[in-house]
Amino acid sequence: MSPNPEPSPARILFVTGRLAEFALRQVLDELAPRAGFVAEVAVMPITVAALMTPKWAARHLDPPPGIDRIILPGHCRGDLAPIQEKAPGVPIEVGPQDLRDLPRYFGKADARMADYGGYDIEILAEINLAPRLSRAELLDQAGDFAAQGADVIDLGCEPGEPWAEVGDAVRAMRDLGLRVSIDSFDPDEVARAVAAGAELVLSVNAGNRDAARDWGVEVVVLPDRPGTLDGLDATIEALGASGVPFRVDPILEPIGFGFAASLGRYLEVRRRYPEAPLMMGVGNLTELTDVDSAGVNTMLLGFCQELQIRSVLTTAVINWAKSSVRELDLARRLVHHAVTKRVLPKHVERRLVMLRDPKVPRFGAENLAELQRRIRDPNWRIFAEDGKIHALNNACFLSDADPFVLFDRMGVVDPSHAFYLGYEMMKAGTALTLSKAYRQDQALEWGFLTEAEVSHRGRRRTASAREAQDPPTPAARPNEEGDPA
Repeated sequence: MSPNPEPSPARILFVTGRLAEFALRQVLDELAPRAGFVAEVAVMPITVAALMTPKWAARHLDPPPGIDRIILPGHCRGDLAPIQEKAPGVPIEVGPQDLRDLPRYFGKADARMADYGGYDIEILAEINLAPRLSRAELLDQAGDFAAQGADVIDLGCEPGEPWAEVGDAVRAMRDLGLRVSIDSFDPDEVARAVAAGAELVLSVNAGNRDAARDWGVEVVVLPDRPGTLDGLDATIEALGASGVPFRVDPILEPIGFGFAASLGRYLEVRRRYPEAPLMMGVGNLTELTDVDSAGVNTMLLGFCQELQIRSVLTTAVINWAKSSVRELDLARRLVHHAVTKRVLPKHVERRLVMLRDPKVPRFGAENLAELQRRIRDPNWRIFAEDGKIHALNNACFLSDADPFVLFDRMGVVDPSHAFYLGYEMMKAGTALTLSKAYRQDQALEWGFLTEAEVSHRGRRRTASAREAQDPPTPAARPNEEGDPA
């Protein structure tokens, strides 16, 4: 008996517009063999695929016989019945909004990224001036840091003012399943924290290293004098002789106060102690430099990954560093991938690209003009490129760098429509200013800070559905005194 023949691979028809055809074919050439299907592409007579509707596409689509599945562009919204009539019995679905996400859609993410996400750097997130917070505030902040990716919550104490409730605070955090470290030079304060469950003590030098023998937990070794390595060797030797586990922090200095030299001290400590655990406090750069913190955090973690510095301490106090914990969580995965795979950390972690976009697609004046000639309705389409905002409908193709001038020329009088267009042009103007990709009815991309946006059409559909389920109560009529009855 002959073995059963191998089933033929599925034939999948991908519907697109002219502008995206080339990019789609590139993705499918790589994806189809891995996912085990045969890809066919139907190019509709429209420049921008996002503007087609199922009803419009059905008029121009002629599915070839034998197609097993049809996938429409991610922005093609509406009733799929008109297309289903053209292909009875063939499953029809709307794909991802970004064609670059097709591999993930088919469960075949880029092979280079198959095991992406690993890391070996621990994040300690410091709650600054912890004794000043109420218990509820303390636990809320600790929970937020943990949710953002912190492995250990560090309680920053106040020098010279012992925290009587430090034990209770540590116990409350441990009850929530949080790991806790204590940042204090006061031996009694540290002892109470350790007794309550703190697992790490920041910081130890010649002044308190003798007390560390009684704590029974790991400590962080600092030099006796900032800006040097003075006393570091002696403290390491004393702790080692007493069997106290430790990690070493040579102290990162701010720019202008020995930053470059402080990086050199990390290199020197690694040379002296090739196997010793090291830690870096990154807040001296992120908190003390006028720059968004994401890039700084990523560069510092790249240094840490290459030098095998396996823990970092961060704060999130000043506004431009508020998201440092989340940035470090993403950055540690990126640098681990780059170093262990020996690949550039480029086109890997889009969530860390926030201010500008990795790539800004451009339609071009000719394609926009062609699109305007094909529009048959008065609804405005907004685009942003070449330093101008462009507004297109069936009657006009208007462009201007000033959204106020452009709006005046559009002649919109309906208040709700005016508000919508003003909102969209605000986004378009922001995109031009920051060299970001603008897509009408979509949120601008801000990396991991992006807030999903519901389009105005989606909002209206939701509101209409709610109204149908729960009609509004008729307004009460006033009684003779003029008050509602």
